[in-house]
Amino acid sequence: FALTLKLHEDGAFTWPEWAQALSAELARDPDDDGARYYDHWVAALEGLVTARNLAARSELSARKDAWKDAYLRTPHGKPVEL
Repeated sequence: FALTLKLHEDGAFTWPEWAQALSAELARDPDDDGARYYDHWVAALEGLVTARNLAARSELSARKDAWKDAYLRTPHGKPVEL
């Protein structure tokens, strides 16, 4: 949420653009009961970021993989370090 707000504040997209992107993403999964809301949120944000060439999909994927690897190696209760 904070990243979405920061990108909006920095002019990466307008709030109506964000609302449209999130709405479109939610509409792609009409059977979702709300349990995947934040998955849709991330997908909408990634779509806007890549559409505006703020980051490539490959960069986003690599960063997500790095975070997953880091948190899987981190003992419970310890901070995750990338």
